[in-house]
Amino acid sequence: MRPAGQRESGAAEAEKGGRSDGRAVGKGAQGAPFSRAGGGPNPLASQPVEFIGSFPDAGMRLEPSLPEIAFIGRSNVGKSSLINALLGRPGMARVSSSPGKTTLLNFYRLPSLYLVDLPGYGFARASKTDRAGYRKLIHSYLRSRQTLSGIVWLLDIRHDPSKEDREMQALLIESRRPVLAVLTKSDKLSRATAAARQRELAETLQLRNDQVEMTSSRSATGIAELAQSVLAAAQGENP
Repeated sequence: MRPAGQRESGAAEAEKGGRSDGRAVGKGAQGAPFSRAGGGPNPLASQPVEFIGSFPDAGMRLEPSLPEIAFIGRSNVGKSSLINALLGRPGMARVSSSPGKTTLLNFYRLPSLYLVDLPGYGFARASKTDRAGYRKLIHSYLRSRQTLSGIVWLLDIRHDPSKEDREMQALLIESRRPVLAVLTKSDKLSRATAAARQRELAETLQLRNDQVEMTSSRSATGIAELAQSVLAAAQGENP
């Protein structure tokens, strides 16, 4: 994966509607997309995984140093359930009936990468001080983490992007990191409706179709494909 701005600035290329290699870039794109999966089983479910810990500081050091793939989304988007589905371990990431439980940086180590569960945003019941603290931690991690290789941005397929989602997209563009937009809870819609919503949201967010994947942690739709995309991103593969 190639972060935006290493040739011409990402914003300038987006405005031109193209790249020097001839592939189109949407205005909402952040660098090269994750490599798209070619089918097959979930490669993460069979790998050993260990919960490393929860950290309040984006500058902490981990040993060994490995590529990191971060997961970010609104507090009720189903982030913990999706991580559990990817890892093939239902109880690894804590799933709560109350959103907003993830308040620190949670690290899960696999042989070749770390999965990082970032605090959810848009949780209205948190105090103003707490929300400011979560926002500062997220911003610091996305802007400064040298080992961050890609970001999985979760969005509920049933809803249009909220004000908080738009603010997060602006931060993701600013971070100049490769991003894959992942639509959760596709099982809540019919197959035809979900496919239409995927196209609509890609257009709304000004992302290419290959920067958007549809998933469901309940039905396992798209889980194996997303796991393959995550693994490829950690390995630095381009589509």
